[in-house]
Amino acid sequence: MSTPHADEANAQAMPPAKPLVVGLVQINNSFSGQNYLPYSVALLQTYVKKFAAQPELYRFLPPLYKRVRIADAVEALKDADIVGFSTYVWNGRISLEIARRLKALKPGIVILFGGPHVPDQPESFMRANRQIDLAVHNEGERTFLKLLETFHERSTWESVPGVSMVKPDGSFVRTQNLDRVRDLDEIPSPFLEGAFDEIMAANQTESWIGLWETNRGCPFRCTFCDWGSATAGKVTKFGEERLYREVDWFAQKKIEYIFCCDANFGIQKRDVDIANYVADVKNTTGYPVALSVQNTKNATERAYETQKILSDAGLNKGVALSMQSVDMPTLEAIKRDNISLGTYMELQRRFTRDKVETYSDLILGLPGETYESFVRGVDQLMENGQHNRIQFNNLSILPNAEMGDPAYQAKYGMVTVESKIINIHGERIELDDDVPEVQDLVIATAATPLDDWRRTRIFCWMTALLHFDKLFQIPLILAHGISGISYRDMIEAFMAAGAKRFPTIAGINAFFESEARSIQQGGSEYVFSKEYLNIFWPADEYIFVKLTAEGRFDDFYKEAGELLSETVRARSDGLPLEIVEEAVRLNHALVHQPFAKGDVKVKLEYDLLDYWNKVRGGEPALLRKVPIVVEVDRTSRPYDDFQKWCREIVWWGNKKGAYLYAQRAVEITPELAGHY
Repeated sequence: MSTPHADEANAQAMPPAKPLVVGLVQINNSFSGQNYLPYSVALLQTYVKKFAAQPELYRFLPPLYKRVRIADAVEALKDADIVGFSTYVWNGRISLEIARRLKALKPGIVILFGGPHVPDQPESFMRANRQIDLAVHNEGERTFLKLLETFHERSTWESVPGVSMVKPDGSFVRTQNLDRVRDLDEIPSPFLEGAFDEIMAANQTESWIGLWETNRGCPFRCTFCDWGSATAGKVTKFGEERLYREVDWFAQKKIEYIFCCDANFGIQKRDVDIANYVADVKNTTGYPVALSVQNTKNATERAYETQKILSDAGLNKGVALSMQSVDMPTLEAIKRDNISLGTYMELQRRFTRDKVETYSDLILGLPGETYESFVRGVDQLMENGQHNRIQFNNLSILPNAEMGDPAYQAKYGMVTVESKIINIHGERIELDDDVPEVQDLVIATAATPLDDWRRTRIFCWMTALLHFDKLFQIPLILAHGISGISYRDMIEAFMAAGAKRFPTIAGINAFFESEARSIQQGGSEYVFSKEYLNIFWPADEYIFVKLTAEGRFDDFYKEAGELLSETVRARSDGLPLEIVEEAVRLNHALVHQPFAKGDVKVKLEYDLLDYWNKVRGGEPALLRKVPIVVEVDRTSRPYDDFQKWCREIVWWGNKKGAYLYAQRAVEITPELAGHY
C-alpha cells in the first residue's frame, strides 16, 4: 500500500511530460517592404498560455508570418506535433501546399486550418484536401486550447464545438459552432503579453505593421462580404484601458503603421476617445505615423468626428467613403440598402468643406448594376464634390460570403474567372518554390454583359486618368461648372476618340480595351512594368508614366484640348472656348514632371485657379474675368531621377492625388502689368 510520501517520491522520479511542439502559420503579403505582425495566431498562443491547465506542456515554434519558399516553410515546421494555419484569400493556396508537404514528410503531424477562408460548409473542401485533419470555424481561441489539451485523446475531437473533419472511416463530421466570446477581455493581448517579442528580436531589420482590434463583429450583411454573416451581426468590444496600453506599446516599439481590423470604426461612442488617445500619443511620441480604419456606415456625426480627429493628427491619408454603389436596385441586391447613401454624401460634403481629403470606393460588376447606372453613379459622386479619388475595385467572390453561393450567382447571371491575386503597386517577387494565390473575379453579370463590363472598366480607367490623376481635371471642372456639360459626357467623348484625328487618345483607349479583355481572360488586374519600378501599376497610372517616359505629354494635351473644345461646342454654347484653351494650358503646366528646369508663369485672362480651388473645396465658385499670372513652382521639389519620380509622385500620390506642382496666382494690376 502506497503512502503519500511514496507517491511524492514516485512523482519526482517520473520524467516530465514531453512538451507538445506547436507550429503557427499566418502568411501575410508584404506591403512596401513592411510585414504584418501575425496577430491572429498570436491570439491563439497567448490564450493557451493564459488558460491552459499546464502551459509548460506546449512549446511554440516561431510563427511563419510572410511568404517564403515552401521548402523553407516545411523545414521550419517539421519538428511540430501540430500546426495551425490562419487562412484567407492571400495565403490559402500556399498554406495548403505547405500542409500537404508536411503531411507527406511526417504523416503523424496534425494539421489544423482556421480563418475566414475555411468554408462554412466545408465537406467538399475537406475531402479535396485530406492533408487537413481538422478545420476550425469562427473564433478559434477557445477551440484551439481544447484541441491542444485533448491532443492525446483525439477520439473526443468530433464532439468539440466549431470543428469539422473527415474521419478515418471516410465519414464527415461538422459540429455546431461555439458561442462567440462575449467578454473580449477574456482574450489576453498578444502585444502586452509579449507574444511578438521573440520574432521582433530575431528579425530586427523588419519594418512591422500592427493589426489591431478594438471590437469584433459587423451589424451589416453585405452579400459580397463574409464579415456580418460570420459574426451574426453582433458587435463586441475590448476594454478601453487595454486598448490604450496597446497604443502605448505601438509607440514604444515604434510601429509606424497600424491597420485597424474593426469593420466599423466609429460605431461606438467611445471610438471618439480612442481616436483622441491615438492622436495624443502620436503628438507626444511621433508614433504611430498612420492609423487606417474602416469607417462606420450610418453614424454620420461620429464618423465625421473620429475621422476629423485622425486627419487633424495626420494619421490618415484620406477618409474612405465606401459606398460600393449608388444605385438602389444594386444596393438592395447586395443587402446594403439599409446603409444610408445620404450619410456618405453628407460626409463627403462636410469633409470637403473642412479640407479633409476623402476617397470613395465603388465596385464593378455588382449584381443588378448596369453600365448606365454605374456611370451615372460616378457622375453623381463627382457632381457632389468628389474630386480627390474614386477607387474603382473589381469584384471578387469570398467563399463564406452570400455571393459565394452558386444559387446567388445564378440568380444574377454572374460570370467569374480565376485570376492571380496581385497587389496594387506590388513588386513581382518570384520565389523558385511557391504557388500563386488566386481569386474568383466577376467579369460579367446579367445586367452587365461582357462587352459592358469592359466598357465600364475602360470608363473607370479613363475617369481616373483624366480627373483623379489630375491630368485634365481643371478643364473638366471648368467645362462642367460653366456650361453644365456632365462629367460623363466629357469622359465618354475621350472613350470615343477617333484614331485618325486623335491618335494618342485613341491609343490610350486601345490599351485600356486590351487590358480589360486580358482581365476577362484571367490576366492580371494591374499592369506589370519592369522598366517602371518593377511593380504592378493601375492601368491609368501606367499611362501617366508612359506618356511622361516617351515625351508625349504635349501631344496628349494638344489632342485633349481639341477634343474637349469640340465636345463643349457640340453640347453647349455657354462656355467661351478660350476658357477651355486656358484651362488646358494651365493643367498642362501644373502636372508634375521629372527633369523640369526652371519655374514657369502661365498668363491667363480668367482666374481659373480660384474657380478650380473653390469647386474642389466645396465652396460657391464664380469665374472672374481678370488677368492673372499663375506662378508654378517646379524647382523646390526637383526630380532628376525618373524612378524616384515614378515612386514619389505617381505611386505615393495615388490616394491624395498629389500630382501637381505648388502654385500661386498673382492678379495683374496696372502697377504689375509691366512685370508680366
